[in-house]
Amino acid sequence: MALDRWIALILLGICIVYGYTAWFTMDAGLAPFMRRNPIWPSTFPKVLSIFGIIASLVILFGLEKGEQKIGDIDHRRLTDYFLGQALLLLGLMVVYALCLRPLGFLGSTSLFLIIGSFILGERKWHIMIPVSLIATVAVWYLVQEVLGIFLRPLPYFLGA
Repeated sequence: MALDRWIALILLGICIVYGYTAWFTMDAGLAPFMRRNPIWPSTFPKVLSIFGIIASLVILFGLEKGEQKIGDIDHRRLTDYFLGQALLLLGLMVVYALCLRPLGFLGSTSLFLIIGSFILGERKWHIMIPVSLIATVAVWYLVQEVLGIFLRPLPYFLGA
């Protein structure tokens, strides 16, 4: 079986467990007044699990495959691809998650975007830095002010 089908099989198992949790265990603890709401806290996980199961089955049964394309990834030749960049980005994601609390959202996200774009090959610092700063502040503003979810913008030592 090809690598994409193995991954689809693993994701199918995860989506089934996630869907079972969303359909049967999340709704059991709802307060009585919330049971009359049209949208429950488990609505989005239910929809997400259904889409995940459908997408996994499509890949597992090979319905998305047409002719073999030239740009397809050959898992037998992984060393021919930019594996170093991918591993560096994965490591950077872990460092980003660890730095969210000590550096705050604005600092850690800006650094993640700047270093990530550098790893991917961008060298125009005069474009890279303003774009990452604008994107970080825009996402923080939307999450903090529009959605009302608190994100610590600055590091602890600055008292924010």
